[in-house]
Amino acid sequence: MGQTKLSSKLRTIIKSAAAAAVLPVLFIYIMIAKPDYSLMNGLAHVVLPVANWIGDVITWPLRAVGVAADNIRELSNLRDENIRLRHALDDALRNKNACDVAIAENQKLASELDVVQNLPRESVVADVMYDNTAFNHSTFFISKGADDDIEPGMVVIAVDGTLVGIIIDSGPHFSRVRALTDSDTNIAVRIAGSEVYGFLHGNGSDVPTMGFFSDPEFQPSAGVKLVTSNISGVVPNGIYVGEMINESDVSVRQPDTLSRVIVLLFDNENKYEK
Repeated sequence: MGQTKLSSKLRTIIKSAAAAAVLPVLFIYIMIAKPDYSLMNGLAHVVLPVANWIGDVITWPLRAVGVAADNIRELSNLRDENIRLRHALDDALRNKNACDVAIAENQKLASELDVVQNLPRESVVADVMYDNTAFNHSTFFISKGADDDIEPGMVVIAVDGTLVGIIIDSGPHFSRVRALTDSDTNIAVRIAGSEVYGFLHGNGSDVPTMGFFSDPEFQPSAGVKLVTSNISGVVPNGIYVGEMINESDVSVRQPDTLSRVIVLLFDNENKYEK
């Protein structure tokens, strides 16, 4: 029963298609054999839409292929443009990184230049040659010595003004500096902004310790800043030393972080003028 209905529908579709295909032929025949313009005008309203529909059906695959080709071409163009944009972005990022590095170096040089321009009146700039840390001792060598008026006992600071050591030996063209972490270091310091004094002791580790405070009621804590005190007659007063990281340990500049230092040439009263 179902197959009979399907066959009937199929025959109807075939007949309709055949009739639609015959109409244009009939229209052409009338135009040539019996040119009745009123009849042709009436048939045109039927034949032309049918012809257009048949043309659309016949040319649909071709049009579909054309649309697909256009889409493929557009996709290819988009991919090429995407590749060009990626290359442009990579170039821009490389340029940005280069600019960031240049800015950082410029700021560092400007900072060092500012320090050099604002040095104490009597001072010597030197490069760090190498450091030597062994058996609880921490020293480093600098590129200036006795020929530059550098003598044992003089103070060495980093380019940012932080205390980093004391000259212990001086040759003609080099000097040896005892770092703050050296076990023989014992420097008088005070709490910045107060009159609380103490002594900074090196112990051979990366963090020297505070062993004494003049005010027994003072409670040391992390973040407290220390500066030098000249009560021991070893170093000038007021040079930044470091920051406490707990009740006893102090964070200071390590020798292996230094590339350039400044030697302060001060008088017998341990004073230096800017």
